[in-house]
Amino acid sequence: MRNLFIKKDLNRLLADAGDPNVGEHKPGSLKRTLGAFNLTTLGIGAIIGAGIFSLTGTAAAYYAGPGIVYSFIIGGILCAFAGLCYAEMAAMVPLSGSAYTYSYATMGELMAWIIGWDLILEYAFAAVTVSAAWSGYFISLMHKTLGIPFSDFMFQLTKGPWETVTLNSGAVVHGIWNLPATLIALVLTVILIKGTKESALLNNIIVVVKVAVILAFIGFGWSVIDPHNWIANPGVSGLGALVPPVAPSLRNGANFLSYGWSGVLTGAGVVFFAYIGFDAVSTTAQEARNPQRDMPIGILGSLVICTILYILMALVMTGVVPYKELGVPDPVAVGVDRIVQLRGWGVVAQKGFGFTIKLAALSGLTSVILVMLLGQTRIFYAMSRDGLLPWFDKLHKKNHTPHIASLTTGTFVAICGGCMPMSLVGELVSIGTLLAFVFVCIGIPILRVRHPNAKRPFKTPLPWVVAPLGALSCLFVMTGLPIDTWLRLLIWLVIGFVVYFTYGIHNSVLRKGAGATKSGKTKVGMAIT
Repeated sequence: MRNLFIKKDLNRLLADAGDPNVGEHKPGSLKRTLGAFNLTTLGIGAIIGAGIFSLTGTAAAYYAGPGIVYSFIIGGILCAFAGLCYAEMAAMVPLSGSAYTYSYATMGELMAWIIGWDLILEYAFAAVTVSAAWSGYFISLMHKTLGIPFSDFMFQLTKGPWETVTLNSGAVVHGIWNLPATLIALVLTVILIKGTKESALLNNIIVVVKVAVILAFIGFGWSVIDPHNWIANPGVSGLGALVPPVAPSLRNGANFLSYGWSGVLTGAGVVFFAYIGFDAVSTTAQEARNPQRDMPIGILGSLVICTILYILMALVMTGVVPYKELGVPDPVAVGVDRIVQLRGWGVVAQKGFGFTIKLAALSGLTSVILVMLLGQTRIFYAMSRDGLLPWFDKLHKKNHTPHIASLTTGTFVAICGGCMPMSLVGELVSIGTLLAFVFVCIGIPILRVRHPNAKRPFKTPLPWVVAPLGALSCLFVMTGLPIDTWLRLLIWLVIGFVVYFTYGIHNSVLRKGAGATKSGKTKVGMAIT
């Protein structure tokens, strides 16, 4: 069999993107329109949303209790290692494709395919997960806050067929289709096709609004925290009291042992996918005006800001609401209602505060879906440009966006968001994210050995310590994820191997050896090393 580990030559790789130092835009390539502020807000737009507004409650209720704070700290530390490695790679190889592109230059085509296929899982299902959470907040805002009446049939159109919904009579039945989740995916797909600059502008507006409202939630909630809600294990003194003892838990009708420090680790894995915001930043490197300077700022800046907000938000949420009551799709909405109750506000103030917070949550989740869809289309674009996938490198003649990739991704997310339960896909996204981080961390020492003199606008500090620690830490968190999540990942990878060996290996531009793109019009600058 032909060599499965042929690599792109790093010294010629950048020829495909034009010179970022002069903002060069080559015909048929993506436009460079994003600056440091846009990249940072893209990261914040992806990070702040899923972790705070959806899975924080799930992880606290079923795995870590108030110890979810430690889960976020663990996640922040691990992401610091991986984020430093991403920053070096993104500044060094400012092309679309994120970890896929980096792996192609460091570990070869087969490994690049594995990580690219993994990134498809990561971004697409992240968008599916958050679209389900978006639906939960939308219903809470419309029905609970604004008091709009819902018929039984309307309630059944807010959940998929594998989830249950409570009707007006109190009866519990299965849903029909999660219509709000489907609609938001389709609307954002249209915006993405319109253009990256327009998508970034919408994201910037949403980020400013939701950060301001999150700070308001933290400020109003901090003064009514009941410290007794943090004491999940009275038999332990100090900070360990936040971690509930090991005990049976019930989730989706199934009993399992949870809590304890193993539950904290599992909680870290469950919420970890929320941190892929800085990975999403790296997928837009080919659209950054000055990627060597701005990519590290966007990646590390968004990571630091969001980790701090995550920790503060988790403290307030578990401080005002007993953690066992947070296992719902809209835990922040539950927190808002409790804060309003504890502060004894009047009806007008209650409605106003509740509406503002829930609207911010809704807008925050919107930006997450937007950035996840954006990242997914850029992965498709990069893999198709290399010949490993068909069609997805086609750009819209007017907007210069990969419209076929956008339509495919948006349709997939709309369908899956309509029928799949959030809890099922959320953990699958976490393991995909961790695997991507492992590959990027491994790539740093490989490039240091193979290309010691290559230009590195940003250098990972202590690379021989940080990179291995990042890879090992991510593998460690992966061990805390449920076994069925590993099985689903294995099935997904097997499907990927079938696609690669039946299509990708036969259409690889690199293997054809001519140094041309699939269209044969533009030199890519690829070589076997």
